[in-house]
Amino acid sequence: METDAIPPWLRTLTGNVDAVSEAVLNRGGDRTRWAAKFSRNRRAAAVLVLFGGSWQSDPDHPGGLPADADVLLTERASTLRQHSGQIAFPGGARDPGDDYPVGTALREAEEETGLVPDGVEVVATLPTFPVPPSGFDVNPVVAHWREPGPVRVVDVAETARVARVNVREMLAPENRFQVQRSVMGGRLYRGPAFFVDGMLVWGFTGGLIAAISEASGWDVPWDTDDIRPLDEMIALAGSSQVTGFPPNPADTAGTVSTEAETVAADPAVGDVDSPGSGDRG
Repeated sequence: METDAIPPWLRTLTGNVDAVSEAVLNRGGDRTRWAAKFSRNRRAAAVLVLFGGSWQSDPDHPGGLPADADVLLTERASTLRQHSGQIAFPGGARDPGDDYPVGTALREAEEETGLVPDGVEVVATLPTFPVPPSGFDVNPVVAHWREPGPVRVVDVAETARVARVNVREMLAPENRFQVQRSVMGGRLYRGPAFFVDGMLVWGFTGGLIAAISEASGWDVPWDTDDIRPLDEMIALAGSSQVTGFPPNPADTAGTVSTEAETVAADPAVGDVDSPGSGDRG
């Protein structure tokens, strides 16, 4: 694709697609790599990772990320069967006749948020990532919002909130940490997380944002040793709304152990954006 149609601060990503893929697969561990090899019978899905913001880079920020850069996120309805209440990129399952994956991602985003696809410029199509429990192979489509327009909750049965989230705020050191939870076999899930605008962003969404930021050179130093219990953070996010950043549970609940065997962030354990369509069939 023509890089002239892409803002300079997003161009680095186009040459680092493999780095994003490797980062996500590494966080997913052996289970995700195994699923990537043997995923022939899985359902195809796509998500739209849509960035808005100024065309010009900010020379004073890593990677040139402008102050007004944002990313489109949704909060899944609390009544859904899968991943209720979690933060996700708009997206869903491939329909017959879709121009997959771009057409699928744009169609689903339009259905979920009222997005006008004509104003979107595709930056990169990332490789397929398997999401084992949900039976989906997910293709993220990274894009720039060339002509931003209004977005909204289209169907309250599927989506509780639609938000354009400031990327700099999300990447700010005070809003970044890792979450962990015990999983099968006595191991620990551990992965990147963000708290911004009253939303806890983790799992597949958090891992992909972290990988894109790193590959694009947007990262600023943050405390990678700040590790918090996932279930406590979910509860805190649910009660905090948009009143501010929740306190570190380690301040009141003791130190989080890092002695147990740790599994990097597994998309299979976190939010799975694509199965939003699974609830629609």
